[in-house]
Amino acid sequence: MSGNQEAMTPVLNRLRRAQGQLAAVITMIEAGRDCKDVVTQLAAVSRALDRAGFKIIASGMRDCINTADGEQPPLTEAELEKLFLALA
Repeated sequence: MSGNQEAMTPVLNRLRRAQGQLAAVITMIEAGRDCKDVVTQLAAVSRALDRAGFKIIASGMRDCINTADGEQPPLTEAELEKLFLALA
């Protein structure tokens, strides 16, 4: 993925946080924790992933439209819309 490294730092931080939360969910399930606690933590993972996806789209939309890596043409508006809606 091309783009400004400064813009991707918060995305990577969110994804690392989600990775830790997901590991906690797995541990909770293995330990037989209460369903409510597991679902609460799983919802936090889902929100973190959603926010990372939205941030990627928001910070990279211009790059996706305007630049091509030489092998692939730039994304069309319809393709970007499909990516955005995949997160909904």
